Amino acid sequence: GDSQAVDQVLRYYEGYINKLCTRTLYDSNGQPRVRVDEYMKRRLEIKLIHSIVSMN
Repeated sequence: GDSQAVDQVLRYYEGYINKLCTRTLYDSNGQPRVRVDEYMKRRLEIKLIHSIVSMN
């Protein structure tokens, strides 16, 4: 439940989460852009935090 510990875990998994959330999105001209889906990233981070907190 320590906020610094949770932050360390999030930083440890940040690269993996970014890889999972990388999507090809299309701009208004139809050009593909590879971006991190921020909504999906936040959802995965929340699930990870929930898993950490509920381990007790």
